[in-house]
Amino acid sequence: MLLSRPFIQWMGKELTRRLIRSGACEIKTPAPVAQAFEQIIFDSLNAEEEVNAEARALLDQYAEYMRQNNITYTQMFNKVKKNILAERKITAAASRDGQTKIARDKILELSHDIAGKLPRLQGLRVVKGWNETRLEIGRELTNILLMEKKIDDKARDMIARQQRDIPEGSEEWQVLHRRYYDQEMARLGVDMRTPEVREG
Repeated sequence: MLLSRPFIQWMGKELTRRLIRSGACEIKTPAPVAQAFEQIIFDSLNAEEEVNAEARALLDQYAEYMRQNNITYTQMFNKVKKNILAERKITAAASRDGQTKIARDKILELSHDIAGKLPRLQGLRVVKGWNETRLEIGRELTNILLMEKKIDDKARDMIARQQRDIPEGSEEWQVLHRRYYDQEMARLGVDMRTPEVREG
């Protein structure tokens, strides 16, 4: 998944905090609201993960076709995935502009989904009006994701400044990236360990 579950959990809490701070919403009990936001984001991103798994499974059927037509695995995967997304009317999550990990269209979709949930959340009152609050949600989601991108970039930069070259994608690179990324997240108060690890 493009974002880890611990970060998505923090996103739910942070979005709730920011909506309260901006005056967009009055929220008497932030915890269940944050959990509702987290679940919306997770479910939306997880739907694409399920499509990825289905696309990978389907590619087994196209092995001979790809070989005969000199089509790479990546090209065929992207084609099959695009078709599945279109059939199910799922907005692709991955960003292509590199500004954030999540595409603008996906952020827009999430802002609609979250804003649509607001009237059904107990202890929450929309103060600024539905559309203005939806726009606020979109802005804050973007700001949170920009923050995450800066942390990811910083982790990459710390690896690049090592005394020796460490190829991106290698096992060592992934271990170092995870370590530096988690350290920077911890500075924000985000515990990137899974619940199972925390309890252990």
